[in-house]
Amino acid sequence: MARVGLALGVASALTGYLSHPRFYCNYVECCPRDGQRLNASGTAGAGGGRAAPELGRSLGSAARGVRALKAQLDNRLFGQHLAKDVVLKAVLGFSNNPSPKKPLMLSLHGWAGTGKNFLSQILAEQVHPAGLRSKYVHLFLATLHFPHHDQVKLYKEQLQNWIRGNVSACPSSVFIFDEMDKMHPGVIDAIKPFLDYYEEVDGVSYRKAIFIFLSNAGGDLINKAALDFWISGKRREDIQLKDLEALLSVGVFNNKNSGLWHSSIIDRNLIDYFVPFLPLEQRHVKMCVRAEMTARGYAVDENIVQAVADEMTYFPKEQRIYSDKGCKTVQAKLDIHEDLVMREMKARGVGQLLAAAHTSLKEIDAVSVRKV
Repeated sequence: MARVGLALGVASALTGYLSHPRFYCNYVECCPRDGQRLNASGTAGAGGGRAAPELGRSLGSAARGVRALKAQLDNRLFGQHLAKDVVLKAVLGFSNNPSPKKPLMLSLHGWAGTGKNFLSQILAEQVHPAGLRSKYVHLFLATLHFPHHDQVKLYKEQLQNWIRGNVSACPSSVFIFDEMDKMHPGVIDAIKPFLDYYEEVDGVSYRKAIFIFLSNAGGDLINKAALDFWISGKRREDIQLKDLEALLSVGVFNNKNSGLWHSSIIDRNLIDYFVPFLPLEQRHVKMCVRAEMTARGYAVDENIVQAVADEMTYFPKEQRIYSDKGCKTVQAKLDIHEDLVMREMKARGVGQLLAAAHTSLKEIDAVSVRKV
């Protein structure tokens, strides 16, 4: 009996250990615990009755998460000082708040190729390391998921059910809505109750979720403002959020080709930040080319960097200041130069091998002479 009791005790302890979140979550993706809304190296403690140390750990973890996010944005997102600053401040305030009053709601605007998708993916990765592959990150494409104008009512019901079910499973869920400029007006208003200042809606709290809109709408307004700064001799980096946010909010609200046309989400001021993405200059396109070459394992060749940048089209036509596709076609254009890159790498490799062989032969001759 004693042996049976011991075996049962060991089995019970082992089962408890294997089912403990800290072990289980090493192998299976888990929803972040409270105090871990951003991916950071530290972990929040779980001891009972020690609220102040718990809060301190949570704030420390949040600060590390924001630093990690800043490093990612600095290294991977080019030419968007405004977007970086706004998103970092928004995320820091949201993650530092142990009890936010509403979900974080960001609306990213700008022409294609300026980095909107890229930033949303980086932010998703900081909340859920698997990023877009995470079961807690949900990407909606207007033309794919909401294509038919006569099914708006059905889309709204499906969208509410989907969000309700996923936030119930993980309060820190991330929802990304791409192609907002192509979404049928009225569809997105279905999520308005989840974005508002309610503690719960039908027994579910949405306050720790993150919602991100991506839209080309307002891009023309942003581009005009950037060009006006350039014409007046001001630095691009001097553009501030106050120069664009109100312009964006009104412009998108009144844009009949936008999914946010006369939206109650804007009318109720539920979007925390309208984030403008500026048009990219040639120097930023070159940064994208260098980053892509490095990602492919190539040595950066400035001749190829310049060649790819020169093949892009720019506006205004006379001054050629801004890339009209941002960095969107950099990968495709670099593919064209890939054969040249590979030939140069092979040539360098052969040259290095010949040089090494020549050196080895000289060393062998030297040894032979000494022996004689």
